[in-house]
Amino acid sequence: MVNQQAALNTLFHALADPTRRAVISRLLKGAAPVTRLAAPFDMGLPAFLKHLAVLETSGLIRSEKQGRVRTCHIDADRLAAAEGWLGEQRAIWQSRTDRLAAFVESQTAEEKNP
Repeated sequence: MVNQQAALNTLFHALADPTRRAVISRLLKGAAPVTRLAAPFDMGLPAFLKHLAVLETSGLIRSEKQGRVRTCHIDADRLAAAEGWLGEQRAIWQSRTDRLAAFVESQTAEEKNP
């Protein structure tokens, strides 16, 4: 359980940055070399590589090097873990709001028909 929480913390830390989210969005379209991933961003390659390192540490992406080209791939299972956690939270809050709505409706009905 502690390891799972730590993994989620690392995952959401990685997703907290807009540059890293943009990289994830790009990789959802398919694998890409680092130079192509870095091209749209106004930052030096060393700074961009730090973003990739955070994404790799979180497990959201993996990379492989062939010759001088390093290609990144997304790990959809890690994204599914984030989606699963968010879905659980959504279900909890939906249940709470449903109970609140039912309570308000019952109180309103009692006020109209004492």
